[in-house]
Amino acid sequence: MDLGAGLKHRHVLVTGASGGLGEHFARLCAACGAAVTVAARRKERLDSLVADLSAAGSPRARAVALDVADPASVEAAFAALDALPDVVVNNAGIAEGGAAIDLPLDRFDRVIYTNLRGVWAMSTQAARAWRDAGRGGVIVNVASILGLRVAGGVGPYTISKAAVVQMTQALGLEWARYGIRVNALAPGYIGTDINRGFFETEPGRAMLKRIPMRRLGRPEDLDGAFLLLAGDASGWMTGATIPVDGGHLVSSL
Repeated sequence: MDLGAGLKHRHVLVTGASGGLGEHFARLCAACGAAVTVAARRKERLDSLVADLSAAGSPRARAVALDVADPASVEAAFAALDALPDVVVNNAGIAEGGAAIDLPLDRFDRVIYTNLRGVWAMSTQAARAWRDAGRGGVIVNVASILGLRVAGGVGPYTISKAAVVQMTQALGLEWARYGIRVNALAPGYIGTDINRGFFETEPGRAMLKRIPMRRLGRPEDLDGAFLLLAGDASGWMTGATIPVDGGHLVSSL
């Protein structure tokens, strides 16, 4: 089965698409023949991505400025679209490190507003639009294995991702009647430009040893599960979370 065929001629909106996994998912969807709207706060990065996608033969790419933590920005982003998306990928997220006992409340709020409230705002905005149009839609939330197990020093992030997993179940249950499917992808540790340096340090190498496959994930390792959740092959799935983590979640304690 060609999982990517399920996205051909679909319109996919990807948040947090100015880099990292968001950019990767946008490129993947475009390569599958989808019309792609990329959204993030850094509009100049989005414009560069759209230029790349267009040069690669994807003329149906467009960019929209979006801050998922700002409800007015979410409403404006949807109003700027020339067509409703068929798939919304809630990928935007941030992390704050540090001991919970000393973490200022505003840093906790910043993570929760982006990683959790932002997913809620995007999801409800899309769901209302689909319901009012009398059609269904697909939501793919990018959670994390840290929403299923915890690690020290990133409390707000793990809390926000655990809540995203629970939100996926709650909205999947509530919106099934409208033909709206809500599922989540829970990546393990994926190598990106941001974290690659850490995994070359002694603590980073020690962490890699705790992954049963003994390596970092690559963005493309997520492609199969992502395409499954975004396309028609998962037509009878909702409220599910799929970990893709090299076996990290099943490693011994």
